[in-house]
Amino acid sequence: MAPRNHIEPRSVGAVKPQMLHFAEPLRFRSGAVLDSYDLVYETYGTLNAAKSNAVLACHALNAAHHVAGYYADDPDNVGWWDNMIGPGKPVDTEKFFVVGVNNVGGCFGSTGPKSVDPKSGKPYGSSFPVVTVEDWVTRRPGLPTGWASILLPP
Repeated sequence: MAPRNHIEPRSVGAVKPQMLHFAEPLRFRSGAVLDSYDLVYETYGTLNAAKSNAVLACHALNAAHHVAGYYADDPDNVGWWDNMIGPGKPVDTEKFFVVGVNNVGGCFGSTGPKSVDPKSGKPYGSSFPVVTVEDWVTRRPGLPTGWASILLPP
């Protein structure tokens, strides 16, 4: 792989997605329930001792948890808000702890239609619960409340 020659000087740098597993049930607005689920996320910056500097970067319906930086093994895969999130940028990661999360039902690693249904041993496919924007907003599964700010895409 050729070296990446266009790294933004104020980039958060190379990042790696993380995954959290939740063993508790998740109930959707539709009444459907997942007995357990996974969330894929990335973080940038440092959470302060008071835990008062956390910013949730919500993604558009077609984007992912990868909001800033790049992947070491794919340096051209730059976060979709890399121009806004990083040291000295409008969402300054020297001040804020930024979290980007892939929603449940998404296609970027969190539990969704491609995931294996533990009850059947097969991918959920079309049997995956209907997920609404209301589910994303009011049931932010696995995430804390009390964010310093929530960023929404234009």
